[in-house]
Amino acid sequence: MDKKKYYMTTAIAYTSGKPHIGNTYEIVLADSIARYKRFQGYDVFFQTGTDEHGQKIELKAQDAGVTPQEFVDGVAGQIKDIWDLMNTSYDKFIRTTDKDHEAQIQKIFKYMYDKGDIYKGHYEGMYCTPCESFFTESQLVDGKCPDCGREVQPAKEEAYFFKMSKYADRLIEHINTHPEFIQPVSRKNEMMNNFLLPGLQDLCVSRTSFTWGIPVSFDPKHVTYVWLDALSNYITGIGYDCDGNSSELFHKNWPADLHLIGKDIIRFHTLYWPIFLMSLDLPLPKQIFGHPWLLQGDGKMSKSKGNVLYADELADFFGVDAVRYFVLHEMPFENDGVITWELMVERLNSELANTLGNLVNRTISMSNKYFGGIVTNTGIVEEVDEDLKATVLGTLQKTSDKMDQLRVADALTEIFALFKRCNKYIDETMPWALAKDEAKKDRLATVLYNLVEGISYGAALLEPFMPETSQKILAQLNAKTRTMEEMNVFGLYESGTKVTEKPEILFARLDVNEVLAKVEEKKAAEEAAKAPKEPVIDIEPKANISYDDFAKLQFQVGEILSCEAVPKADKLLCSQVKIGSQVRQIVSGIRSSYTPEEMVGKKVMVLVNLEPRKIRGLVSEGMLLCAEDENGVLSLMAPEKTMPAGAEIG
Repeated sequence: MDKKKYYMTTAIAYTSGKPHIGNTYEIVLADSIARYKRFQGYDVFFQTGTDEHGQKIELKAQDAGVTPQEFVDGVAGQIKDIWDLMNTSYDKFIRTTDKDHEAQIQKIFKYMYDKGDIYKGHYEGMYCTPCESFFTESQLVDGKCPDCGREVQPAKEEAYFFKMSKYADRLIEHINTHPEFIQPVSRKNEMMNNFLLPGLQDLCVSRTSFTWGIPVSFDPKHVTYVWLDALSNYITGIGYDCDGNSSELFHKNWPADLHLIGKDIIRFHTLYWPIFLMSLDLPLPKQIFGHPWLLQGDGKMSKSKGNVLYADELADFFGVDAVRYFVLHEMPFENDGVITWELMVERLNSELANTLGNLVNRTISMSNKYFGGIVTNTGIVEEVDEDLKATVLGTLQKTSDKMDQLRVADALTEIFALFKRCNKYIDETMPWALAKDEAKKDRLATVLYNLVEGISYGAALLEPFMPETSQKILAQLNAKTRTMEEMNVFGLYESGTKVTEKPEILFARLDVNEVLAKVEEKKAAEEAAKAPKEPVIDIEPKANISYDDFAKLQFQVGEILSCEAVPKADKLLCSQVKIGSQVRQIVSGIRSSYTPEEMVGKKVMVLVNLEPRKIRGLVSEGMLLCAEDENGVLSLMAPEKTMPAGAEIG
């Protein structure tokens, strides 16, 4: 029997820079759904990728001194590395600079133009470069972009437009007759009330003010505007061909079962994308889910705010699966979630180290202590066992129900409720007490068997969310991975199996103050690395001198009492310098770097026992020591701390 197909996508990540943990949350969320669908028996095709065209990319490449292609190659590689680091099981990573994608975009644009859905005109409005979006004055919020809050600039240029109004009524009808189409419901209401019902404006689909984009084939001074290019990846990535020669993969998988996106781009996916598909005479995706944001503290992450957290640095502190657990568990279905270092430590200690890690460790340790690691089901059953079994077997349906509703955080909570029930079972049965009575040895064996079976069951369910942890638990228990069909039975763990002798600590408890101190230390090191490097100067070395030669030189701290410019000498200053109880006159060629007024009061380093000499008729009784940079700028050598005039230097 053929498996039922399930085609799902994430939004493609914009290649303007390294993705933060809020961006990374989406790929982890999608991965947990894809893995669970595979576990349920679906033939899953999971696509992600990068959005690589647009004015913002062109400007960033200019600033970096590289070509746009070089710039996006670097960032796309960085994004893919993080997706891989987070152990995500995507089937296709599409880039909008892929040649097959670019060719199809040109065909799609021409098809829509020939159909009369695209026409040439002029655009005049307020433009937000980061969002690559035009807005009318009435759409602005306090004169700024309604999406990102940044400054907008007036823009006017020739452009092609898509006739949105042509398909608006058809889209309204589809949304009304398919309540599952836009989720959560609050996103649907927002789109209907704020955009569709008031009337859609025609959409700008080309630009002429920059060149980094896919040229319009019949009018190459225009490049295809970002949303027609980017959104179409969902069909081009699986082999759609506008000429009618689409691949078998496309025919198998379209329409998509799920587009998983951030709530900030819900408008583009629920209004523009369905209308583009209507123009192409293609069926609409079955569901578009706009997930909430993961906030740092109490605000949206942004580099300008300096509150950005990255998946790789979090993984360095906590491990990949701990980060996966946190972003999945802490994100409500509809409201924004919050991530902080303190909250990460608290969850790791309470849920991962205590509830799960300690449960696995205790169970394996008791099996080794009491039975040499051999886990045996002796069949000595008591009433408390039935309640444990009911909880374990009931977790599958509860988890599946939550996952079918895309309530991933709730599904993960159900699995951890199973682990908490196992911990409670230990408290109820008290294996350490049973071990003291030889007559209860068989009962003790069954208790430990039930624990191992319950943990094995929970570990199988945990795989979509924390794949490495799941495999580690099963390996330590020497348990087999279970299929969906095998999840309806309690007792599949093979009696007589030996667990590992030394249980691995899955999650070590952390001290929050130590973590915060390391975070600050890391930030300081990063800031120091970013700081402009001081230039260095190499000079021709002189011949080495002996210590006796050096000992002949007398250096002391001097205080400049007064200073005057030497007449008819552009470079010279004449200073009266107090050294101990004496005052000496010293002539120095430092006028290019110091005024007489600046000199007065300074404590300086003086070579005292230099033979007096006349300079421009003035006797100089020593030398002020200076450093000189590559531009000839001088800096007097001065003591770091307050020192009295006359203090010896050596």
